[in-house]
Amino acid sequence: MTALRHKVCGVLLAGGLSRRMGGGDKSLKTLAGKPILTHVLERIRPQVACLVLNANGDRARFADWRVPVQPDTLPGHAGPLAGVLAGMEWAARHAPVCDLILTVPTDAPFLPRDLVDRLEEGMIRSGADIACAGSDGRAHPPIALWPVSLAEDLRLAMTQEEVRKVDVFTARYKLARVDWPLAPLDPFMNVNTPEDLARAEALAAEVAG
Repeated sequence: MTALRHKVCGVLLAGGLSRRMGGGDKSLKTLAGKPILTHVLERIRPQVACLVLNANGDRARFADWRVPVQPDTLPGHAGPLAGVLAGMEWAARHAPVCDLILTVPTDAPFLPRDLVDRLEEGMIRSGADIACAGSDGRAHPPIALWPVSLAEDLRLAMTQEEVRKVDVFTARYKLARVDWPLAPLDPFMNVNTPEDLARAEALAAEVAG
């Protein structure tokens, strides 16, 4: 792992309901011979000091990956922001040496291998509170570096103000966006539908070839 200025805890967001994929866990769908979650872990694990998987329901389905599982700490499947909060609160309790968390969705199999380094550089260079990834002219708010110290503010925003959108919360802080090129592929492509999975299969074969 590249030497980092901060200790970072990786938070893998798998708390969604996967409706567009027909239910079940998108991260457990097979891509290029292995679950999408394995692709994500292979890319993120070397970049962080520790990992936690944010997922609801039976934890046993993720046992093979030997990663701690933390469900949402707020009820009602409140979206990615609930996963961010769960990750911050888990890191504060179980990884106190980590002052930042990296959040990534578990349906993005092509995440950059320099994600933490570049987000951290962008955060420091611009004096930002939070850094998120971007590509193709748009931001990807759930793919971000967050200070663990924002946990209390986030919990208050979600419970007292019913904030649910990531960009509504991040608008309260200085946000740095770090952009990646689309070649050879968009590294932040999400596998949300069966059609996306077929496209990702083709892209994986292209990159491997």
